Amino acid sequence: MAKQKVLPTGVERFFSDKDLIVSKTDLKGRITYTNRIFRDIAGYSGADLDGAPHSLIRHPDMPRCVFKLLWDTIEAGGEVFAYVKNMCANGDHYWVLAHVTPSYDAAGRMVGYHSNRRVPNPTLIRETITPLYARLLEAERHAPDRKIGMQAGHALLTGLLQDKGTSYDEFIHTL
Repeated sequence: MAKQKVLPTGVERFFSDKDLIVSKTDLKGRITYTNRIFRDIAGYSGADLDGAPHSLIRHPDMPRCVFKLLWDTIEAGGEVFAYVKNMCANGDHYWVLAHVTPSYDAAGRMVGYHSNRRVPNPTLIRETITPLYARLLEAERHAPDRKIGMQAGHALLTGLLQDKGTSYDEFIHTL
């Protein structure tokens, strides 16, 4: 009997810079569509993902304040670019540069959200985003509860941007 190869978990996965990960959700963040590349990299079937909360792939190393900023922006009808560390079904992870926008029906009503994700620059992730997110996470984790933690992380992020004299969008686009 052939011995099955066991792959380590918790390792970083990569996808091609020619690939685009796509997903759509309803207004509550429940998945309504994923492309094959999304399913392949995340390690889920379409049946696993249909109707599941998009937070299913949220990595615990992601600061909650980044998602607060994302949700505040798209719920207000804006678009946002964000660096996101996602978790695969087996515990592996992968980084993306996500572009998230609202989706509208023919009558102009917001009906959900659409996200395209590309491969980010690994040096940028290692040298800028990972240390920034570690600081935000530390602020969040030292608070007495999750809500206060998210507020602390958001305040830290806002303060860092103010110190740089830039907005979040300008900061992301200049990286």
